[in-house]
Amino acid sequence: MLSSDDLRRLPPAERAELLRELIRLADDDPLAAPHLRLRRRLGLAMLTACCVWLVPWTVMLGFTLPDHSTGGQWRVAWTGFDVGLTLALAATAFAAWRRLQVVVLGQIVCGTLLVCDAWFDMTLSWGSGDFTLSVVTALLGELPLAGLLFYAARHVVLTTVHSMWTREGREGPAPRLRDLGIITAEHRRRRRPPS
Repeated sequence: MLSSDDLRRLPPAERAELLRELIRLADDDPLAAPHLRLRRRLGLAMLTACCVWLVPWTVMLGFTLPDHSTGGQWRVAWTGFDVGLTLALAATAFAAWRRLQVVVLGQIVCGTLLVCDAWFDMTLSWGSGDFTLSVVTALLGELPLAGLLFYAARHVVLTTVHSMWTREGREGPAPRLRDLGIITAEHRRRRRPPS
């Protein structure tokens, strides 16, 4: 058994290799369990089926929905949406304050809600006196904030990947986000740095 002093005397490259080996030994691939593989397949099948179903549904709606509608509960719909957006922003701010990784989920949800808010504000005010205000608030408020939230989510993920990359003793730059798969023990074995 190596003591702390023995470990300190090892050259940095040997300590890094020892760390990588310990991680490989200790890490079970959480996605390799049969029930999780089944869940993944079912989830992929469900998402694919939703995409296939939504294409004809969207085309049908484009041809059959009326140009004008006098739907009820307009105030409840928009107030409810804004309450949801406020709660999502508050939860994201709390996660950021506490430095919790779940902040990424909040940033993506809030950014998406802001894009939806801008879209519906502009399209539903088209041709009315409120259209100019909707465009201005979208271009100067909602869309820039959504972009900032998406950028921040990407930054948190990249920082986390870089931190893991460094702590595992890997050399060179961390992989780009678009090249990075789901991080599991199997993933680390495939991307093992050259010795």
